[in-house]
Amino acid sequence: MAKMEVKTSLLDNMIGVGDMVLLEPLNEETFINNLKKRFDHNEIYTYIGSVVISVNPYRSLPIYSPEKVEDYRNRNFYELSPHIFALSDEAYRSLRDQDKDQCILITGESGAGKTEASKLVMSYVAAVCGKGAEVNQVKEQLLQSNPVLEAFGNAKTVRNDNSSRFGKYMDIEFDFKGDPLGGVISNYLLEKSRVVKQPRGERNFHVFYQLLSGASEELLNKLKLERDFSRYNYLSLDSAKVNGIDDAANFRTVRNAMQIVGFMDHEIESVLEVVAAVLKLGNIEFKPESRVNGLDESKIKDKNEVKEICELTGIDQSVLERAFSFRTVEAKQEKVSTTLNVAQAYYARDALAKNLYSRLFSWLVNRINESIKAQTKVRKKVMGVLDIYGFEIFENADNSFEQFIINYCNEKLQQIFIELTLKEEQEEYIREDIEWTHIDYFNNAIICDLIENNTNGILAMLDEECLRPGAVTDETFLEKLNQVCATHQHFESRMSKCSRFLNDTSLPHSCFRIQHYAGKVLYQVEGFVDKNNDLLYRDLSQAMWKAGHTLVKSLFPEGNPAKINLKRPPTAGSQFKASVATLMKNLQTKNPNYIRCIKPNDKKAAHIFNEALVCHQIRYLGLLENVRVRRAGYAFRQAYEPCLERYKMLCKQTWPHWKGPARAGVEVLFNELEIPVEEYSFGRSKIFIRNPRTLFKLEDLRKQRLEDLATLIQKIYRGWKCRTHFLLMRKSQIVIAAWYRRYAQQKRYQQIKSSALVIQSYIRGWKARKILRELKHQKRCEEAATTIAAYWHGTQARRELKRLKEEARRKHAVAVIWAYWLGLKVRREYRKFFRANAGKKIYEFTIQRIVQKYFLEMKNKMPSLSPIDKNWPSRPYLFLDSTHKELKRIFHLWRCKKYRDQFTDQQKLIYEEKLEASELFKDKKALYPSSVGQPFQGAYLEINKNPKYKKLKDSIEEKIIIAEVVNKINRANGKSTSRIFLLTNNNLLLADQKSGQIKSEVPLVDVTKVSMSSQNDGFFAIHLKEGSEAASKGDFLFSSDHLIEMATKLYRTTLSQTKQKLNIEISDEFLVQFRQDKVCVKFIQGNQKNGSVPTCKRKNNRLLEVAVP
Repeated sequence: MAKMEVKTSLLDNMIGVGDMVLLEPLNEETFINNLKKRFDHNEIYTYIGSVVISVNPYRSLPIYSPEKVEDYRNRNFYELSPHIFALSDEAYRSLRDQDKDQCILITGESGAGKTEASKLVMSYVAAVCGKGAEVNQVKEQLLQSNPVLEAFGNAKTVRNDNSSRFGKYMDIEFDFKGDPLGGVISNYLLEKSRVVKQPRGERNFHVFYQLLSGASEELLNKLKLERDFSRYNYLSLDSAKVNGIDDAANFRTVRNAMQIVGFMDHEIESVLEVVAAVLKLGNIEFKPESRVNGLDESKIKDKNEVKEICELTGIDQSVLERAFSFRTVEAKQEKVSTTLNVAQAYYARDALAKNLYSRLFSWLVNRINESIKAQTKVRKKVMGVLDIYGFEIFENADNSFEQFIINYCNEKLQQIFIELTLKEEQEEYIREDIEWTHIDYFNNAIICDLIENNTNGILAMLDEECLRPGAVTDETFLEKLNQVCATHQHFESRMSKCSRFLNDTSLPHSCFRIQHYAGKVLYQVEGFVDKNNDLLYRDLSQAMWKAGHTLVKSLFPEGNPAKINLKRPPTAGSQFKASVATLMKNLQTKNPNYIRCIKPNDKKAAHIFNEALVCHQIRYLGLLENVRVRRAGYAFRQAYEPCLERYKMLCKQTWPHWKGPARAGVEVLFNELEIPVEEYSFGRSKIFIRNPRTLFKLEDLRKQRLEDLATLIQKIYRGWKCRTHFLLMRKSQIVIAAWYRRYAQQKRYQQIKSSALVIQSYIRGWKARKILRELKHQKRCEEAATTIAAYWHGTQARRELKRLKEEARRKHAVAVIWAYWLGLKVRREYRKFFRANAGKKIYEFTIQRIVQKYFLEMKNKMPSLSPIDKNWPSRPYLFLDSTHKELKRIFHLWRCKKYRDQFTDQQKLIYEEKLEASELFKDKKALYPSSVGQPFQGAYLEINKNPKYKKLKDSIEEKIIIAEVVNKINRANGKSTSRIFLLTNNNLLLADQKSGQIKSEVPLVDVTKVSMSSQNDGFFAIHLKEGSEAASKGDFLFSSDHLIEMATKLYRTTLSQTKQKLNIEISDEFLVQFRQDKVCVKFIQGNQKNGSVPTCKRKNNRLLEVAVP
């Protein structure tokens, strides 16, 4: 499903003012305050019409994601909040759809984010253009050219850690579909003086530090380099390491980028050799030496550095040494050779280093162009991206020749910016048939003419001074400027003939000042002549041409003796002037797009907005001038369709749908709102609004109307919701009633059916009982005769038995009477002897009475029937001691039997297990006393009731004796894993606690022994029979909170099944078999970090240590 597009506007949820053209009132203070307000809310982009102002946030913001690219793709420029992607999309679509060549001009001072802005433009274009293997390769090469050029052309400065020290213009070429074909890069004015000298707090070009940090030892040895930065005079040490920059990683990135762009391995190696040679040139030092003729000459102190340079470049060492000591001057047919003193030798060395690096950089640009240029000859569309140094103004008169020509370039860019902006405004007014009014603005053509005039311009006079014979110094050049430019209104000098500057003490004698469009700049004239000459002695050129190194030789074609040209080479100023003229001519053929970069602070820190610094940049970028030019006629313009779409709710005739032309709808709308006619004009396709206040009034009316519409929508929605709810309830009531009636009828039917079945069952029962009664009566009748006969036979038998008993009783009575008679006779005969045994009889009678009294008293003093009651009545007589103890024992056994008779079979089993546990662990295991009061439950997990373990329950057919969660100790590291421990009549099983899947199954016949410590812990080991299938992974080591119960049940179950007692080993040190190894499990006392929980830790391959609190 396609993504739903939500139409928005630049004016929606606007923080501050998104387009400075709408700023009211317009002055410098409100301009800066608006930028600061947006910066504080992470809105770093602001428009001036079609110009994008970019404030460097000095941190990463989440506004460049692929989702953001899709948001701005194929959108109107003012449809979303300001963004660099909006300008990139506008430029790309104009190029693709309207066949207009585009250029994107990115300007700003060092550290303002120009390089990053150019990368964002290129990355956006790469993301939205076509796909395909060939197209992706071209995009990748274009993007990967940036790391290479940054390494060789960027450096750390006090203002920026990745400052571009050259100007770059890239033409990206596209086919008719908008897919990239290739590109061409032009570079301008590399700051080659940085190679030999860097200001304090700054670094040389990145590539030197990247090479020394990231190259392998083998590569450094091959290049004859050392990793220590302090070994090289051309590298500043105070800023060698920069926070946030990984030179080693960047070196790998650069090498990879060079391979992607198309550099061969031998080319990369040649480039690094030239870089190494430049580094080693700085280590060459000279000493003075006097000749016989009295002339001073120089000698090289240590020739080892020269030797290594010659080995890297393939130059004859003697040729290079001579080139550093002598200079040959040719004039027509004459050659004059002169010696160089120490100062001249150092000048020659630095000139060679600068020229070698500068020409290497130009070769890199040309080599990249060969790789990324379009391979087809079809007509191409072009998008140019210009990333060039911004206006530079240093304090304390530190502005020199480089700042002069940089500022000259910015003057030309400002000139073309004003011209193209005015031209664009004028063309739009003509295209829309709007009356054109003349716009007053400052034309900086007079400043450009002061610098570039071929007759009396500053560059022309500088070239004239450099070329004229005689003594030429910076002072003579300044005198010439004072003579020619004294009356120019934008030129100031202390020696000027204009009397108004004679007392200006702020102008030193060796300086001159130019009133640029961005402000006054004071230039130090020292070095102008030398830097403009940029001389390299011919001897050094010829020495380089003789190099065996192919790349070095190609960099110095003028050194070829067969092509000696006695004509003086063009000066640096004239070369740059020609390059700027070519650039301006190129830009004028394209549709311009502008990105103005602003640096918020000098600390390179986030969330800091220095208003004074920003104000300075706003002035020299001419942003206020730009706003005034833009709003000199009409401040805001918009196509009729989006204008009507946005404001149609303000008029009843246009709301909610206007069926006529959009222009007619806008006319009706503005007439209805009674907006003064002078505040707007109707173009062919757009409405033009003169004053921002009118636009803000429309926005306020729209905001109020939206609130009213929101209230109306809410009211209608609530009504619709209530009606829908009512209809739903009514429908539900009908459905419920229908279902209830159906349910009631079904229930009544079931009742009738049930009643019928009951009646049927009662009738069948009555019939069955009636038949049964009949059968029983018939049977009783048949049995009655038998019964009567049996009773008669019984009566007869009893009568006979009674007769026999009576006869026997009579015989017994005769025997008894006879016995009594015999006894009487004996007693009469022996009565005379009775008194002799009276004492014994009395004793026996007394003892009998005492015992009788003892038993009667015991009856009343008996203790309770509780088996644990230790009370027993005291012994009354000593001779009854044994009887008393035996009676106590018999009573205790009797009441124990009475107590046991109360138990159920399950309780008897539990107490039998408790008794077994007592015999196994009492006085042996410290954990046993705490388990006495705990009932043995067995099924702790309630597997039969818990649906989570239904699958596990179904897989086990036997009765489960115990089900408990235990911690299985890992054999490798001593850490524990939760497992379900199951004991059945024949097997021991382990299952996963989460899934319930059975992990291990061990027959009880394979269990040989259970080992545990004597301490208060729950660890125990189950030893398995060697060679059994279950013992393939070794024994098991567990930890449980119910150790005593589990060991007792395992012991009893094993005894019941195998008829053999299971060996229970209680020891603080025992062996456990883990696969092929035997590991000693040792229990020690220790302080636990996690309280009273024992911990297990694997000490080595043979020892597992358990710390018990």
